[in-house]
Amino acid sequence: FFPLQSQLSQALNGLSDRAKEAKEFLVQLRNMVQQIQENSVEFEACLVAQCDALIDALNRRKAQLLSRVNKEHEHKLKVVRDQISHCTVKLRQTTGLMEYCLEVIKENDPSGFLQISDALIRRVHLTEDQWGKGTLTPRMTTDFDLNLDNAPLLQSIHQLDFVQMKVSSPVPAPPILQLEECCTHNNSATLSWKQPPLSTVQVEGYILELDDGNGGQFREVYVGKETMCTVDGLHFNSTYSARVKAFNKTGVSPYSKTLVLQTSEDTQSEEQTLPFPVPLERSQLRRMSPFSSTLNLQPSFPGRSYFELRSSAHQLSLHSSLQSLNSAGELMAWFSFDPASAHADIIFSNDNLTVTCNSYDDRVVLGKTGFSKGLHYWELSIDRYDNHPDPAFGVARIDVLKDAMLGKDDKAWAMYVDNNRSWFMHNNSHTNRTEGGITKGATVGVLLDLTRRTLTFSINEDQQGPVAFENLEGLFFPAVSLNRNVQVTLHTGLPVPEFYASRSAMP
Repeated sequence: FFPLQSQLSQALNGLSDRAKEAKEFLVQLRNMVQQIQENSVEFEACLVAQCDALIDALNRRKAQLLSRVNKEHEHKLKVVRDQISHCTVKLRQTTGLMEYCLEVIKENDPSGFLQISDALIRRVHLTEDQWGKGTLTPRMTTDFDLNLDNAPLLQSIHQLDFVQMKVSSPVPAPPILQLEECCTHNNSATLSWKQPPLSTVQVEGYILELDDGNGGQFREVYVGKETMCTVDGLHFNSTYSARVKAFNKTGVSPYSKTLVLQTSEDTQSEEQTLPFPVPLERSQLRRMSPFSSTLNLQPSFPGRSYFELRSSAHQLSLHSSLQSLNSAGELMAWFSFDPASAHADIIFSNDNLTVTCNSYDDRVVLGKTGFSKGLHYWELSIDRYDNHPDPAFGVARIDVLKDAMLGKDDKAWAMYVDNNRSWFMHNNSHTNRTEGGITKGATVGVLLDLTRRTLTFSINEDQQGPVAFENLEGLFFPAVSLNRNVQVTLHTGLPVPEFYASRSAMP
């Protein structure tokens, strides 16, 4: 009897595990439904923007062709009108000569007629010769010798279709936070997570995000392969929300469920404040720096930002650890463009690393990460450059004007550039015109040195002009202004360029 009970109990445990996995799988499927809906909205917006761009290009070409037709029209009218004027004058002269000759013929005085007859005959013959061959032939045809060959374009429009993207693997499933292994201690929090049990998708790393402890925006505090992280230097007596997502070469998973945790009341307290039960053997778990593994960042996965804490003395330890790694050249800033603060006309793609615009006016977009200390370098590659626009690159305050060229107000410091030359601009003041511009495929570098408080630019890895701006102080966000004729892609986590590194090494 008892062995059978034990056997049934073990079988029920296995079945219970399967039921738990099935519930987690259903949650994953429901998350996929939401992700499909979000991706559909984003894809439709991208499709509309692409088609609108084609329509705009066709309208611009139509205007150019109509201008050529109007020029041909004016040319033909001028030639014909000139010929009408010339022929009218000549006909008036001929008619007058004919009338005079008829009057002379009526003259009854033979001696008078003989005196002028020879001269009149010569004049009549000369006038007749002037109406020679070609004089009464139109110099211009009425036909327009212009034929629009639209067959190739129509064929291309009819063949316009989607290209199926082949990917090596799908994006990962959202990770699962392991509540039994998560804990808080004083002003630190340890979080642990795992992949869903039924997931077979390869994961390259994870991104852990925390809010600011005051219900504000989430920021990234860890990027790496580990599945456990301790975050030090948080506010005491504060409530934080945490979430994590996984990534691979294909893309980024949806977020996990959000976990709410509470730090201790004050700096003297050694008592743990735990929002959920934690086994005793886990209570001493510590990892001194959540950034110890960020040195394993993969270059193939750009666009990740770090959490720069600045607002209290308790947070300075985390900020200082970031700066020491950065100044040693071991850790660079990874970030992307910020849709939340951008102008509504900005179009985002490529995980918010690529931007363009659906307006012919200049529009501003900022990076997600702001800098107040340290040395930071990022690049922007020019993916598209049509009709010689003037994009601008630089840094700005968070409240910069979003509907004007970067540098038009006193909240931005920028370099704007065309295909031949560049200028520096701040508060609508233009300085340091420098020869050398950009084309499609060019790379613009922005170097923000908040130790020396300077901003320097480069084009295709060569410094562009002198140091652009000095005496910079405060919080600065990477910034770009552009219109629909330009598309750029952001590249972050880059080392300091050689031209600046060599200058910094000089005594």
